[in-house]
Amino acid sequence: MHISDGVLSAPVWIGGYVVTVGIAAICSKKMKTEDMPKMAVMTSAFFVASLIHIPLGPTSVHLILNGLVGIILGPLSFISILTGLTLQAFLFQHGGITTIGANTIMMGIPALLSSRIFSLHKRFRFRLSETIFAGVAGASGVFLGTLILTALLVTTGSEFIGVAKYAALAHLPIMIIEAIITGFVVSFLMKVKPEILEGEAR
Repeated sequence: MHISDGVLSAPVWIGGYVVTVGIAAICSKKMKTEDMPKMAVMTSAFFVASLIHIPLGPTSVHLILNGLVGIILGPLSFISILTGLTLQAFLFQHGGITTIGANTIMMGIPALLSSRIFSLHKRFRFRLSETIFAGVAGASGVFLGTLILTALLVTTGSEFIGVAKYAALAHLPIMIIEAIITGFVVSFLMKVKPEILEGEAR
């Protein structure tokens, strides 16, 4: 799902940086010293999961885990994803330098929204509500990211419409996989360490 250098037009990737810096500045106000260990763990999980990708035609697919990162970190998930993407771009040339902003928007904003989706389990209390809403949040992270990817590509040029459609279809299985992973992890954490999910309540 990473966009490489040279794909987006200058106005789009510059705008991506502007929006990313603005959101990161707002989210950073929520950061506390005690959040650092949890952020480090989730940034590492995102870094590794999204670094391992499978080429598929004109695109590639990989786990993103932005929904899970959003659930655990809440607003800090945007900074965590920005950090992971920056390290990937500079250390492994995965993604692009000019597109760090756009890629962060594509994966970071869905993480923030996934956190809100998961928080709905507090309003609708029923058996397995946490697991179900976590699964929906996990799938939503991929789905919303795919929508933003499509918008970024189409905004750059109509010649990318075909690639955008292909990328959307290729990520359908990833949505299902991430729903299962996120639901399982959150269900486990609710039993053994529910306080780790406090980030989504901010």
